Amino acid sequence: MDSDRNFRAGRVRVTGDHARDVVGIADQGLLRSTIDPSFVHTDPWRALRILGEFVDGFDALSRCGRAVSVFGSARLGEDDPLYSLAREVGRSAARAGLTVITGGGPGLMEAANRGARDAGGLSVGCNIELPHEQAPNPYLDVSIDFRYFFVRKTMFVKYAEGFVVLPGGFGTLDELFEALTLIQTGKIGRFPLVLMGGSTWRGLIEWLREDALADGRIAESDLALITLTDDPDEAIATIATASRDDC
Repeated sequence: MDSDRNFRAGRVRVTGDHARDVVGIADQGLLRSTIDPSFVHTDPWRALRILGEFVDGFDALSRCGRAVSVFGSARLGEDDPLYSLAREVGRSAARAGLTVITGGGPGLMEAANRGARDAGGLSVGCNIELPHEQAPNPYLDVSIDFRYFFVRKTMFVKYAEGFVVLPGGFGTLDELFEALTLIQTGKIGRFPLVLMGGSTWRGLIEWLREDALADGRIAESDLALITLTDDPDEAIATIATASRDDC
């Protein structure tokens, strides 16, 4: 990406001379019923804000080339072995010519962005405004601030060739199962989804196989959508060699 390129005004921040601040509202405002007649508190006004957020995200991420979205806990520090694993995933992605997109926060997101920087790759963060945990990490070349989770999650899918999912909390599980649902229902084409940190996922995979699959609520082909590996190069190769255009 040309570092001298000027981005449009909005909620996009590029490190260096293009840094911008952002002030916004949360999903809570959209989902709360209101009788306030002021236009700036009405749903049509929020719809315009949402549109602007999509435009900012599309404008920034369309410049970033082929990418992989990496997810994982914001709460695991540099001394955790998973931090080292996520950092190596970022390095491997950059060596393969992929931009690394994360949620932009600390923990394993930071590690993946840091790894991309280590290897000279482009590091992107799609940050969400939260009351805790989500200050942007210091290893971002492009940082985009979002008010709305659903807009942010669109960016993770639209501009990535696939997902690498490391252990995390509710947010990570939300991103994992949303991606699986989109793939299963054909809303997106071929889209590799790699789980790393194998022991963490063992219980989940066993439950899916022994309960959901055994009861007929999912199919064997649905389980085949998931790749399990703790080898960063294998994870990235799975994604780099795939193309959604094949479907």
